[in-house]
Amino acid sequence: MSNWFTLRWSEDGVVLLDQRRLPLEEVYLTLGSVEEVAKAIESLAVRGAPAIGCAAALGVARAACVSEARDLVALRADLDAAVARLSRTRPTAVNLFWALGRMGELADAALAEPDASVESVRDRLVAAAQRLLAEDVTVCRAIGLAGLPLVPEGARILTHCNAGALATAGYGTALGMVRAAFEAGRHIRVLADETRPYLQGARLTAWELQRDGIPVTVITDNMAAHLMRCAEIDLIVVGADRIAANGDVANKIGTYGLAVLAREHGIPFYVAAPISTLDLATPCGDAIPIEERGRAEIAEVSSRPILPEGVPVRHPAFDITPARLVTAIVTERGVARAPYSLSLAKHSGASR
Repeated sequence: MSNWFTLRWSEDGVVLLDQRRLPLEEVYLTLGSVEEVAKAIESLAVRGAPAIGCAAALGVARAACVSEARDLVALRADLDAAVARLSRTRPTAVNLFWALGRMGELADAALAEPDASVESVRDRLVAAAQRLLAEDVTVCRAIGLAGLPLVPEGARILTHCNAGALATAGYGTALGMVRAAFEAGRHIRVLADETRPYLQGARLTAWELQRDGIPVTVITDNMAAHLMRCAEIDLIVVGADRIAANGDVANKIGTYGLAVLAREHGIPFYVAAPISTLDLATPCGDAIPIEERGRAEIAEVSSRPILPEGVPVRHPAFDITPARLVTAIVTERGVARAPYSLSLAKHSGASR
């Protein structure tokens, strides 16, 4: 990843790689306002639960920088408005709300300082957002190391969607395990589900693994069962957008089907995610809101219609994988196993 990055802070705004245009074009956007950051999240210019959280944190910092407030009361109002707007972007990824909550707490602390000023609050929020990005990369590397014992020499690893560097501030969660194994000298190979309907596996996972020299082959989603039956898949590792207290996992649509297939074929099914993806206030998957996205991502390919005009579509962006189908959940604090109500609570005990 020496010659590209997912997102970062600049004095001109939030800079991010426009993932809608990959793999054909590498275009970086500079977002100067909170509204631009919010629209980038909604349109999937930036996507992946950790990256969404990082983008939101940068958006709050940007709000502080562009605010015309001359006193702390007015600045507080501008920050509240920024948090409210960003919180409406995508409902399923809990990292978004975790990051906004963290930035809100830091803003409260900065505003409460006896010598607080508009400038000091701005400086603290910018530093906090940049620190969150650096921490996310550290966390992803820790996830990779924690999951390394689960990836044997010569493993053929099936992935779904993109839970790599593009979905985080860098390195990745599910692909963090892949990268850690590759860096350890293991001869692994990735089979990347194309991930209908938005093709994050084909467009994004294949792009970043190829850039890093990690062997990757793209398959269509409906080929996974056949390859499992032919004993061509050794393990499955996916990311997560939210993990409930009982271990139920919300992830990109199609994940649940892979977990069912993995159970049928005796293949380990691993979830890799940071502690910030755990939502212990949500008891089970049934309580996780599932985002329904618009028609175009299903009805069009490269902006060209592929469905008859007027035919309706359904587009739930995520599904819920029951905890009983999950072999293990890998976080930066180690490998959690069933019963998840106990192991996840233990992992989150010293929340970062």
